[in-house]
Amino acid sequence: MAGCRYGQRLTGSRPTPGYADRTSRRNRSRDPEKAADAASSYAATLADHGVDAGVDGAANPEAAAGADVVVLAVPAYHLTDTIDAVADDLGDAVLVSPAVGMKRDEDGMHYNPPGVGSVTQLAAANAPEGVPVVGAFHNLAAGRLAVLDADLDWDVPVVADDGAAKATVTDLVADLDGLRPLDAGGLENAAEVESLTPLLINVAANNDGLHDLGVKFW
Repeated sequence: MAGCRYGQRLTGSRPTPGYADRTSRRNRSRDPEKAADAASSYAATLADHGVDAGVDGAANPEAAAGADVVVLAVPAYHLTDTIDAVADDLGDAVLVSPAVGMKRDEDGMHYNPPGVGSVTQLAAANAPEGVPVVGAFHNLAAGRLAVLDADLDWDVPVVADDGAAKATVTDLVADLDGLRPLDAGGLENAAEVESLTPLLINVAANNDGLHDLGVKFW
């Protein structure tokens, strides 16, 4: 998990026994000690909830090395440089992008994709050759995800061109309590998935009693 605040929440808030998490914090100092401190905090919180999970901290390249799945939980504008930082350490890992390009004005949040069509496609364009990219976790509300005792009932659209990589991430999502993976097709469909996120933010901001929204399909 190479990430910022959102990534930390995703790593620490919905654990599944049998998985080990390695967390890195992307910040100006890129200090692995801060990542280690964060990992210790997550592990303590999980232990308080009766979960014995393997969580450790490292700088981005060390966090990626040896991983089966690397989640790039960074803002969209840090995506490409984060991929560059871990490129030599990805090996056979599946690269997952949950990032969404957005901009804000007086009317609210708006989808702001890069020129290639979506942030997920941007990740694929910058990933090392042979490293499959999957888009997932775009529409999760980090605030609610971080509440360990909260009941979740959200769908997670998953997009990828590589069938095996999609299956790996789909299985991972299915093992997370309260989340249901849904096959949303190939990477060309990533923009449709990503664009739901500013909509969710705007609906929550303009309606009393609505916050930390996700998506659910029937």
